[in-house]
Amino acid sequence: MKEGSLEAPTRHPLDWRNPDFYDPAKVEKELERVFEICHGCRRCVNLCTAFPTLFDLVDASSTMEVDGVAKRDFAKVVDQCYLCDMCYMTKCPYVPPHPWNVDFPHLMLRAKAVKFKNGEAKLRDKLLTSTDAIGKLAAIPVVAQTVNFMNRNALARSAMQGILGVHKDRELPPYSPSRFRRSFRKSTPFRVQDGKLTPGKVAIFSTCYMNYNEPGMGHDLLAVLDHNQIPYEVVEQEACCGMPKLELGDLQSVDKLKQRNIPVLAKYAKDGFAILTPVPSCTLMFKQELPLMYPDDPDTLAVRDAMFDPFEYFVSRKKDNLLKTDFKRGLGKVSYHIPCHSRVQNMGQKTRELLEAIPGTTVKTVERCAGHDGTWGVKEEYFANSMKIGRPVFRQMAEGPDGAPDYVSSDCPIAGRHIMQGMGADAGTAQKAHPLTLLRKAYEG
Repeated sequence: MKEGSLEAPTRHPLDWRNPDFYDPAKVEKELERVFEICHGCRRCVNLCTAFPTLFDLVDASSTMEVDGVAKRDFAKVVDQCYLCDMCYMTKCPYVPPHPWNVDFPHLMLRAKAVKFKNGEAKLRDKLLTSTDAIGKLAAIPVVAQTVNFMNRNALARSAMQGILGVHKDRELPPYSPSRFRRSFRKSTPFRVQDGKLTPGKVAIFSTCYMNYNEPGMGHDLLAVLDHNQIPYEVVEQEACCGMPKLELGDLQSVDKLKQRNIPVLAKYAKDGFAILTPVPSCTLMFKQELPLMYPDDPDTLAVRDAMFDPFEYFVSRKKDNLLKTDFKRGLGKVSYHIPCHSRVQNMGQKTRELLEAIPGTTVKTVERCAGHDGTWGVKEEYFANSMKIGRPVFRQMAEGPDGAPDYVSSDCPIAGRHIMQGMGADAGTAQKAHPLTLLRKAYEG
C-alpha cells in the first residue's frame, strides 16, 4: 500500500484479553513508535488538541524529537484524546493495511485501559460514565426537577466544579421526569413490508440519553415510523451501550454491559428486525467497537449487521420505494452538523440527504468535530479546549445556508447542545432541533 492510496482502511480486532495489552512497558514502546510517526507527519495538527499537545512536547524537548520527551508526559497526549476516530478515518495515511499499522485512537484506548487497570481513573470519571445509574436516580420525578434546578444554579455549579471537577460554565442536559421507556406509545400492527435494502420492522434501542434526558426525540422517531406504517418494538430490556466506559478504558464494564445487551438484541436481529439507535455513539458501539472486541461472537456480529442509524434506515427505505414523501411543510434554513461518530460509520450523509428531499428546505452541512464528546467536554480541565475545538463549527453553523438559520441540528443531541452554547448570541432566533424532530415537523405540518 502506498501513502495516499485509495485502499479502504482496515481495523484490527482489539486484543483486549491478551495480558500484553495491559503491559505498561509494551504500551509505552508502542506509544513512542506511533508518536515518532505522527511527529514526522503532522497532518492531524488541526483535528483536536491531542496532536498539538504531542508536537508541543516534542518541540520543547532537548532533542526536538520524541526521544527527548519524558515518558511520563505521554499521558498528557492520551488524556487529550476522546476517541472521535477522525484521525484514523480522514487524515492518517499510515492506517492498516499500511505496514506502519497506525491506529492512533485504539492505541489511546489501550493506554486508557492500562491507566484504568492501574487504578488511576478519577471518581468523577467513573461517575460520569455510569450513565444508566445516574439517569435512573436523576430522572425520578421531583429529583429530576431538583437536579435540573441545581444544574442551572451558579452557586451549585461552582460547588460541583470544586467537588467533582465538572466545569461550572458547561450547559448540562436536563433530566426528564418522564422516561421514554415508560411513556412510549405501542406500535400500530402494520403489515411488515420488507425491502431489498431494509427489513420492514424495527426494534428501538432507546439509549441512556434518549431515555433519561430527551425522550421527545424518541417519540419523534416513533411518530415517523408510524407515519410510514413501519411496525416497531422498543427492546424489552437494555443497559448502557458501553461507549462511555470504553472511552474511560474500563473494558471490564464494557464486557458486563455487552453481556446484558447483546443476547437481547441478537434475538431481534435473528427475527428480522432492523435495530435503530438514535444516538450515533451508541450506533457506532454496536456497529464497530463491540465487533472489534468480540470478532468471533456470532450474536455480536448479528447485531452489527442489523444495526442502523435512523436516517441510514429511512434513506434505504426511500430507495426501496417504501418511504412516504408527503411532506406538509418546509423547514426553511437548517444548519446541520455531522457528528464524528456518524462519519465513522461510513454510511454517507444520510441525514442531509433526507432533509434536502423536503421541499422548502435548505441545508448547510458542517462536517467537522464540535469538540464535546460524551463526557470529555464537561470536565473542568478540558472545557476550554472543547470550546476551542468547536469554534470553527460554531461560526459555520451561525452563518447558516444563505443567512442566519431557522434551525440548528445535529444527530448527536449533546453536540447540538454544545454548538448552541458555543454560538451564543450568534444563534439569533435559530431553534435547536434534532433531525428526527425536524423530519416529524415536515410530515405533520
